[in-house]
Amino acid sequence: MNEQLFAFGKNWESFVKKYLDQERIQEAKRSLAEFLGISSLEGKTFIDVGCGSGLFSLAAYRLRASRILSFDADADSVKCCEYLREKEGFPEHWKVETGSVLDGDFVSALGKYDIVYSWGVLHHTGKIWEAIENTAGLVSECGMLYIAIYNKADGIALYPDGRFGSSKFWEKEKKFYASLSPFVQNLADYMVMSALILMYLLTLRNPVKIIQSHKKNYRGMSWRIDIKDWLGGYPYQYASVAEIFAFVKKLGFSLENLKCSNGLLNNEYLFIRISTPENP
Repeated sequence: MNEQLFAFGKNWESFVKKYLDQERIQEAKRSLAEFLGISSLEGKTFIDVGCGSGLFSLAAYRLRASRILSFDADADSVKCCEYLREKEGFPEHWKVETGSVLDGDFVSALGKYDIVYSWGVLHHTGKIWEAIENTAGLVSECGMLYIAIYNKADGIALYPDGRFGSSKFWEKEKKFYASLSPFVQNLADYMVMSALILMYLLTLRNPVKIIQSHKKNYRGMSWRIDIKDWLGGYPYQYASVAEIFAFVKKLGFSLENLKCSNGLLNNEYLFIRISTPENP
């Protein structure tokens, strides 16, 4: 069985074309501003590392960031972001590029930014620590680093969102899923969605309400798209809060905000740069 990568961009294309609406955009804006602890990005530069659908680049634009750069290694993700930029009339201060966070020469040429954002991306590179270090290098003096990384889960618990098992189990599952044909992947998606709906019913929860509220509880995302992303997001790595904190602290940052999943979801981190290699 040949090892394959998950088609992240194709999944995001479905999200942008089928599900993205103004309500989801508002939720993205709200979640971004809330975690950063600011109501506007006016006067701030913003870079979206691994922009995916481009939704949070759009959120930064709507929050009036002074300059935005979005980039992704996945060509289909870049197309999604370009599509959203086109919808906004091709603003001059919002640029979209193709590139990898693991390409040191590419990253070093991008400059420094007040807000460096990378949500649920760096653990999909296959080289998580290198990706985090390269991303942190984009943060300007006193700038903010907002990253989300899958939590390291060692148990076999059943979590409230229907997920279960350890991170190691899901690494194997994702690798297997990514090797399947698109038809079989879609079949697996519907089997999982059916099982989740049954679980909601058996636990006396309203499936319709849960699915409809997903965009509010998960940053404007889609229940359907997130299930495919969770099943197939490979490469897949993970880290504990302590591991991320210790690593980023050594890069000259202090922790400003933290949201823990205590399960298999992403932990969200907001770091502030307090020193640079030139000014320790």
